[in-house]
Amino acid sequence: MASRIIKHSLWIAWKDLLDLWRNRLALVMIVMMPLFMMVMVGYIFPSSSSISHEPVALVNEDVGFYDDKTMSEMFIRTLGDINNKTGMMDLTTSTSFEEIRTKIQDGELLGGILLSQNFSMNLMTGKQATITIVTDQSNPQMSMLIQSALTQTIELMGTQMAMYTLNETYQVPSNHTLAIIKPYTVQVKGIVAGEPSYFDFVAPGIMAMTVMMSVMTGLPHAISHEKEAGTLDGMLAAPINRLSIILGKTIAQTTRGVTQGLILLGLAVLLFGVTIQGNILLVLLLLLLAVFSFVGLGILITSFAKDEQTATMVMMTLMFPMMFLSGVFFPIQQMPWYMQDIAHCLPLTYATTALRKVMILGAGISAITTELTILIGFGIVMLAIAVPLFKKAMTR
Repeated sequence: MASRIIKHSLWIAWKDLLDLWRNRLALVMIVMMPLFMMVMVGYIFPSSSSISHEPVALVNEDVGFYDDKTMSEMFIRTLGDINNKTGMMDLTTSTSFEEIRTKIQDGELLGGILLSQNFSMNLMTGKQATITIVTDQSNPQMSMLIQSALTQTIELMGTQMAMYTLNETYQVPSNHTLAIIKPYTVQVKGIVAGEPSYFDFVAPGIMAMTVMMSVMTGLPHAISHEKEAGTLDGMLAAPINRLSIILGKTIAQTTRGVTQGLILLGLAVLLFGVTIQGNILLVLLLLLLAVFSFVGLGILITSFAKDEQTATMVMMTLMFPMMFLSGVFFPIQQMPWYMQDIAHCLPLTYATTALRKVMILGAGISAITTELTILIGFGIVMLAIAVPLFKKAMTR
């Protein structure tokens, strides 16, 4: 009796493994999924706490001491020399705080440096000059790195300047010391009111990720369920256009994805105190566009897969890299450059970035035109490829 059970069990196992061997796509996914996971663990997670060539703008509002801006010009020149040696920033100039804010919302800058109007006057009259570091509150990790690096650099510059001034003024002997008063005081300012938390940073990405997962896993399940229940053959035999079947499935998954996104948005606001700085209707539009961009990809993969299990494996192999590469949990800027290039090819990156700009920075449509264009373009291309293939697959 026992030997018969073992024999039959081995026969069934052999049959399932033979089916797997014949399913070439499933075999490829068995290799690719762990490979992708190991690559992400090894190469994606940030391993450096320093900054390198980050875009930062400098605004000099100094009116000078009797029109003499020597002190602010000397500060800018010294900062430029240090930056040329360290490569911390891609330093540019701006005209005002408002311009820096606009550029941060547009994604052109990660921070800014403002020299106060009385910068030279304070230094020339023995007072501290104020330097304001402007931060991108939608990217708290990078903001903290930039803030820390700039603060340390400015404090070092101030110490060196104070020591030079003391030596020149008092000719201090080598065996004597005097108290050093630092000439600069550093302030930090965000482009919106309040202090966003890490959850404020993560929430938009989680919303976009959930919408992606809902659509990409829902489509293969819905179609496989129709096949197993036998209702798909009935729909194909009925006087219904095949495009109607695709549209019906798409509308259902769109409704599901947007509903889950809105539930997450409500929970983020009610339970975790997330403040939406931008237009709530624009947030809803971005959720719809996120669904639209992923629907075509879901239909395309469903067309190639022979069964739900294979389709799910393909979906998971694609979704996991997108989850970690798209800046949902940590900044793209901390990844190696080659991973950043891959991240910029993924639609989830642009959905996450756009939601973050609107929800945290209060950005309008003009600040997210690039993201909107890419999401719409990706969705159109994927649907143009997927719909004919899916119609052909239904006739097999």
